[in-house]
Amino acid sequence: MKTICATATALAVLAPMAGAEEINLTISASHAIQIPWIAPLQEVIVAKTNERLRAMGSENSIVWTESYGGALYSFGDTLEAVGDGITDAGWIGSLWEESKMPYDNLTYFTPFATDDYDLQMQVFNRLYDEVPALKAEWEDNNVVFLGATGADTYHLYTTFPVDSIDDLKGRKILAPGPTAPWMAAIGAVPVNGALPTYYNQIETGVADGVISIVTGAHPLKIQEVAPYVTLVGVGANFIGGFGVNKDIWDGLPGDVQQVLTELGPEYSARNAEILKDRYDTILTELAADPKVTLTTLPAAERQKWVDALPDLAGQWAAKLPEGKVMLDAYMAAIREAGATPARDWKVE
Repeated sequence: MKTICATATALAVLAPMAGAEEINLTISASHAIQIPWIAPLQEVIVAKTNERLRAMGSENSIVWTESYGGALYSFGDTLEAVGDGITDAGWIGSLWEESKMPYDNLTYFTPFATDDYDLQMQVFNRLYDEVPALKAEWEDNNVVFLGATGADTYHLYTTFPVDSIDDLKGRKILAPGPTAPWMAAIGAVPVNGALPTYYNQIETGVADGVISIVTGAHPLKIQEVAPYVTLVGVGANFIGGFGVNKDIWDGLPGDVQQVLTELGPEYSARNAEILKDRYDTILTELAADPKVTLTTLPAAERQKWVDALPDLAGQWAAKLPEGKVMLDAYMAAIREAGATPARDWKVE
């Protein structure tokens, strides 16, 4: 069925291109349009493609069919949906593809590198062209990467005050996937979960808190059950990107490819703008909420946390043929972009 979908989609694009100016493309996402990395699909890619084509004198135009909110596929199928041609273009969540896209998940193994999500996205847009292994894991899945997406830095929401990392020892903290070692390193007990389950898990005592991004936790009102919010800044993360099915891409006119390529970084920049607006607004709301205690983990305690972490990046790099190349390139790139990592992640 997926093969049939891919073939049919390719024919649908190629047919109008042969003798007409209109190219029919579907752009989709597993998440709602309100999400910071989904909204730019509409605001940048859909809204600006034809405008840019006209400005360069092209006779080509795109007729976009938009489908968001998981209407075509779920969050766990974003890579296959684009790669197999269920949609022509869309957002791919590499954070759920650790086995197929390990190089894209490096930021989860280099915590405390940078809290700057805008910088993070710029770095991955650059590394895609500089690190062959990174580019290959997109193209090997039949996807052309065009623009990075990111999420804000991680903080703590707990049912108890956190003045030092010792306060977290023995506490059950929701920390799914690669975030679990962050908590285990300081004596906390990592508990598996996901954004939709956090509220109930904390309310029922399954967990004493969560390490999370505020743009994800706040809309779900996690602060109601975990009113002690401690700003830590474990790091912003690269989480995926905007991509186009490679078969479709190869059949597009050069001017359309050029415009979409140019819009990729603008898509990333808009993602960063939305994140900043929401992040700043949320912190203001938390500070004004009388039921919330908003504090910042002291710098010395934060550094103790950094120093307590095992060699996460080195262990990650050792498992991959180009792991050291990717790690070295990433650390060099974020420094060149202006970041000062709290830890010098490298292969020992």
